[in-house]
Amino acid sequence: MVEFGGHMLPTHYGQASIADSHRWTRQNCSVFDVSHMLQTEITGRNALEYFESLTTADIAGLHTNSGCLTLFTKESNGGILDDLIVVRTGDESLFVVSNASRRQKDVSIMKERKEHFVNRLGKDVKLRFYTPEERSLVAVQGPKAAAALEKVMDVKTKDLYFMSSLETTLGGGTKCRVTRCGYTGEDGFEVAVDSSKVATLVELLLKDPDVKLAGLGPRDTLRLEAGLCLYGNDIDETTTPVAAGLMWTIGKRRRKEADFPGAKIILEEHRTRSTPRYRVGLKSLSGPPLRRGTPVFLGDQQVGTVTSGAPAPSLQATNVAMAYVDKEVKEKKPPLRAKVRNTFVEGVQLAKMPFVEAKYYTRIKK
Repeated sequence: MVEFGGHMLPTHYGQASIADSHRWTRQNCSVFDVSHMLQTEITGRNALEYFESLTTADIAGLHTNSGCLTLFTKESNGGILDDLIVVRTGDESLFVVSNASRRQKDVSIMKERKEHFVNRLGKDVKLRFYTPEERSLVAVQGPKAAAALEKVMDVKTKDLYFMSSLETTLGGGTKCRVTRCGYTGEDGFEVAVDSSKVATLVELLLKDPDVKLAGLGPRDTLRLEAGLCLYGNDIDETTTPVAAGLMWTIGKRRRKEADFPGAKIILEEHRTRSTPRYRVGLKSLSGPPLRRGTPVFLGDQQVGTVTSGAPAPSLQATNVAMAYVDKEVKEKKPPLRAKVRNTFVEGVQLAKMPFVEAKYYTRIKK
């Protein structure tokens, strides 16, 4: 067990190693308890306008029961305050899932903006923040996730595409919200359910021999192989969407209107390509893994720092990492080396992310 975001969470279950659980998820289906994340419902006539004033997404352009990844950005420097999933659940309602480590910060951001909208502008916005004791969140991930979920829920997954969502029921009539998304790079779902019923849901899922529990350890290595950022490691308040490679989270209309927090700074940085450092992927075929904080060198000059790194269980004998490196390094892609415990690891290479091809269930088939 480890402390994460104010909660004690298992790194793995039983005798299965992190690598074993990781590979099981890639081949079958794993269930992750992610109830520590903040779940928020936003309602009211001005709910969409309100949330667009905080984030980078074109929320008004979302169809009902569809969602996207978006960012809270900082007015003063364009830094990322959090990354989060928002689903438009109706004409005047949203469902938001954000990081546990940013719970208090996110609550403060949303409450402060709501006060401005309601008390100063006279608009209609209501917020409901769920605690883990009230509502749980379970991630069902892997190539057999759809089949497993259909066995226990009133849901047909064929027409539920990546980042689409619906309300359905668990056996006995318990309402759930199912969103086809996840943090592993695999096909999968996140199920929001009343906490009094979450044990029933998980027990039903585990009756399937293709389904096992998975902890925080494989969740981290899976997301790393998928090239997905962890807040506090790979992105933070000093990192702009440009540097992080997350400009795709800013909707076309939002770029044109430039009305999200820090828009002027972010869009100018993107236009002029003036970012001094960029997030990149790294691979090394020998030596120890490049963990967070490992310095990256070009010859004898430090040109970057690793933010996340681990052996990649899906890629035999390969260590992968994310790092921020100088602009010139990103552009020229020279061979690099890293310094681990005062010893240089040679043959570090820039690598395209994701390191493992994503298996999201989309309308566009390859």
